[in-house]
Amino acid sequence: MPENTCEAFANGLALGAQGVELDCRLSRDRVVMVHHDATLDRTTNGRGPISARTADELRALDAAHWFAPSKGYPLRGKGIRMPRLVDVLQQARDAALVIELKGIDPTLGRVAVEVVRRAGALERVCFGGYSLATLRAAREAEPTVITSACLEEVRLALYKSWVRWPLRRLPYRALQVPEHGGGLRIVSPRFVRAAHRAGLTVHVWTVDEPREIARMLDWGADGIITDRPDEAVPAVQRWLESAGAFSTERRGAHRAREHRG
Repeated sequence: MPENTCEAFANGLALGAQGVELDCRLSRDRVVMVHHDATLDRTTNGRGPISARTADELRALDAAHWFAPSKGYPLRGKGIRMPRLVDVLQQARDAALVIELKGIDPTLGRVAVEVVRRAGALERVCFGGYSLATLRAAREAEPTVITSACLEEVRLALYKSWVRWPLRRLPYRALQVPEHGGGLRIVSPRFVRAAHRAGLTVHVWTVDEPREIARMLDWGADGIITDRPDEAVPAVQRWLESAGAFSTERRGAHRAREHRG
């Protein structure tokens, strides 16, 4: 399904995903729209920056225009639109949401928090993004808001994990990171342990291969962000079943040792 559309989110949830990850930007009239790029050209039949169009103008575009070229653009003209953030909040009422605030845009941070607050969804939303200014605006707009670390905060957390320097007094509650970034390994068992000692959750993106998903879970990752829920959901289920069997086996061996002792 085309990225960042209600159809894609519905498909992922139907396959068993526990939540959805989406990207947001502001329209010209300051409506929070669900869209990854700063421009419209890659995924829609529009051109130019998203910030130059009103929400109504953006909603009139075909969000599936360039989807699946190898299959002849099968969803072109089928009525798939760019959603507003409020549309996704209404659609996925019971799902956890990771909302990435794109670009350096403090106004986006404040407006997105207000949209989520009005929807009564603060407890099931985690805001993320690269920009400290944008995430700081979100945190200041709502002291109880849940955010992940921005790029600078992730870098500092990584460096501290190398020297076992504790993470303290943090303004964020999660680390949403790729395994590698900027020529560095980010995710490792040591990094995950350091995060957990600080009470943080670790979500790794973008992991699509079942073996890689299992490896991240083995290292202690709390969540997987993927483009392939059809592959990821069964992979996580297999890992959980395997981990449960291993845990039961270990408990049995422990009881056997106690009995022999």
